[in-house]
Amino acid sequence: MIRAVFFDWFNTLAYYEPPRENLVSQAFKEVGIDIAPDAAGRGLLIADRNYIQENILSPIRERSPEEQTKAYTRYQKTILAEAGISAPDELLLKVMGRLQELYSGMTFALFDDVLPTLKTLKERKLTMGLLTNLQSEISPICEKLGVTPYLDFIVTSKEAGADKPEPPIFRLALERAGVDAPDVIHVGDQYGLDVAGARRAGINPILIDRSDIYPDVDDCPRIHGLDELNEYLT
Repeated sequence: MIRAVFFDWFNTLAYYEPPRENLVSQAFKEVGIDIAPDAAGRGLLIADRNYIQENILSPIRERSPEEQTKAYTRYQKTILAEAGISAPDELLLKVMGRLQELYSGMTFALFDDVLPTLKTLKERKLTMGLLTNLQSEISPICEKLGVTPYLDFIVTSKEAGADKPEPPIFRLALERAGVDAPDVIHVGDQYGLDVAGARRAGINPILIDRSDIYPDVDDCPRIHGLDELNEYLT
């Protein structure tokens, strides 16, 4: 019987505001590359997925500055490739610098299905927790967005001393929830972090794939919105 639900944050409950795809489109336009926000948006999701998988295999922050730059450049190339565009590395470096400036003013907004889903789960007396690899303090953001009343706890990778998919962050969440792993569902958008990490901790994973980035995943439930979650809570 499911007694608790853990949620990832980015692209599960929240997205950046203003949307990243708008800022990426703007940054590329400033250097003469025309990529529509919709195309940039899908490219960003593919780039996120690839970057995370690469980082799991070999942490990028532990590499040399040159190798880090190559990884960040590959990220930008992936965004463009999804739109059928290519660009020289020196231009991509300019875009990365500009994006650092544009991203500095971003905040978060909730997907439309978040608060209704959390309200329903709260009425069912389920314990709910937030697990995030964000290093910054997220409690004020949750409070501002109206999420806090529904959450029983928040666990960050900084607090746990390990990022997803490593077991310590999931184990700390289980400790906070006071439930056994088989009685928990973890919902997240990254297969390598959320599905694989939850499984390693003995937790039932559900992949939320809002933009159909993982069409071939069939070894765990895959949903496109939180309104599909109810059928997995028995």
